[in-house]
Amino acid sequence: MSLKPIKKTNQSAGWNRKTSLSKSAIGSRNIAKKFLIVCEGQTEEIYFKSFPILTATVKAEPTGLTKLALVKKATKLAKEDNYDEIWCVFDMDINYTDQENQRNDFNSAIKQCQETKKFKVAYSNDCFELWFYLHFTYTDQQNHRTFYYKKLREFWNINYEEKGKELGFCKTIYSKLQEKNCSQEEAIKRAEKLFNSKVHNLPCYQNPVTTVYELVRELNKYLKY
Repeated sequence: MSLKPIKKTNQSAGWNRKTSLSKSAIGSRNIAKKFLIVCEGQTEEIYFKSFPILTATVKAEPTGLTKLALVKKATKLAKEDNYDEIWCVFDMDINYTDQENQRNDFNSAIKQCQETKKFKVAYSNDCFELWFYLHFTYTDQQNHRTFYYKKLREFWNINYEEKGKELGFCKTIYSKLQEKNCSQEEAIKRAEKLFNSKVHNLPCYQNPVTTVYELVRELNKYLKY
């Protein structure tokens, strides 16, 4: 399978829209750019919906599907409205009992997104929680998702695997990642560094890697200041 490296992108997202904008805002922002984010679960959905966005619209659809099925779902949803860009967000989440099929599904879903010009992909290997972890520190060691659950438990003083994915806690994650002991700016730098060091491999072999930073970087262009 031939997969192209994921290039830096130019996208955005949001849902809090003002009825009028100042001239300076109009001059400095793309107005009403509409994005669809299709993701696997509640954690990702609520995290992206937590961004204080000014001028764009995000619709996050948790699916619980395989990676290829998620891309198919995104294709269907894309026909329901006139979106400027569509993002697919999913993880490797390796299952050691069915690694070959899982790797093929992961790689094929990323390839489909690359071949669909309007689609962008923010993937993580092994899991989305790597993105949270990078707000605190850097790692280039291959880890299973349980490693990140343990570290987030230490950082946030919560049993992350049991409680961290509950609705109430998910609603606090964005704000927790804005606290003084975290740095989104550093997380972006660390994630980009990781990606550049792994890009020569197929995505299924890029552990650890997350391209969520590309989507976050674009969302930040539309924050309500």
